[in-house]
Amino acid sequence: MACGVALVLAGCGQPPRPKMPPPQVGVIEVKEAPVTLTVELPGRTSPFAVSEIRPQITGIVKARLFVEGSTVKAGQALYQIDSGPYQAAYASAVATLASTKTRADRYAALLTQNAIAPQDADDAKAAYLAAKGNADAARINLGYTRITSPITGRIGASTVTVGALVTAQQATALTTVSTLNPIYVDVDQSSAELVALKRAIEGGHLSQDGTADVTLKLDDGSLYPLKGKLQFTDVTVDPATGAVRLRAIFPNPTGLLLPGLYVRATVTEGTDPHGILVPQKAVGHDAKGDATALVVDDKNTVRLRKLKTGNAIDGNWQVLDGLKAGDKLIVEGTGKVQPDMPVVPQLMPQAPANAAAN
Repeated sequence: MACGVALVLAGCGQPPRPKMPPPQVGVIEVKEAPVTLTVELPGRTSPFAVSEIRPQITGIVKARLFVEGSTVKAGQALYQIDSGPYQAAYASAVATLASTKTRADRYAALLTQNAIAPQDADDAKAAYLAAKGNADAARINLGYTRITSPITGRIGASTVTVGALVTAQQATALTTVSTLNPIYVDVDQSSAELVALKRAIEGGHLSQDGTADVTLKLDDGSLYPLKGKLQFTDVTVDPATGAVRLRAIFPNPTGLLLPGLYVRATVTEGTDPHGILVPQKAVGHDAKGDATALVVDDKNTVRLRKLKTGNAIDGNWQVLDGLKAGDKLIVEGTGKVQPDMPVVPQLMPQAPANAAAN
């Protein structure tokens, strides 16, 4: 009976399951390479220089000497105001000046002979100096009858016509001249991004060559063919938006860029000399939302790494901390492995590590 039971038990035994081989995963070798960091920001164009043309004297406009919408040169005449009254005032002032000069010279000669009192000579000299000042003022006012452009640029529409009465320093400009070559592009960047950028530079994670390049994308999606340079960063933060104004300058030889045009500017912020880029599909997140990645160690065991990431760059993440050159990062098969699991790594082809970030 005992023998029978033993035979039954032996017949019911299960063969041991074969041990599963470690799963295969695709890995890439993490590499360092310079990574150019850029940011795309919305902005608008504004003139390099603007001059509102106003009269310095009162008078009747006799002629408009420019074509609206054309390019005018610095010093070019724009309007002619009736010069008759000012010409007469200047002639009278010159005549008075000549008379007072003659009298002052005569009195100075008499004073050397003690023929007149010193006070009389002083009065004659004072009258001459006053007449000279009046003549200079009359000459200046006569010059103001011909209104010229102080800058070179594109001139706008005229607000007055021939025969109009204009007054000295009136509120309404006669016209406006705008210098459009070169032209400014003003964009806004969040103060938080600017602070992070400065900290990265101070910490040695980012280098700058002094002048940042800027490229433009126009409102229709086309690229502006010429590059610009970042000229300055404002020193104040807009309290309403929390943004800082950046200003770039662009060549505009054909006049394609007009003031007030909406554009998107791509600003080169600097270069990470030891940049690490990894595919976004290789980066996960834990329950706290922190970025993570799986690597294979030298014993072909999966290890979990916590990452600090930066910019998203053309399907990659810029890794600031958590990976180093030479690490074997799992990019294929992450869903079938867990940390501390043995695996068989297979090296995968990869694109060059250097890239431009935005």
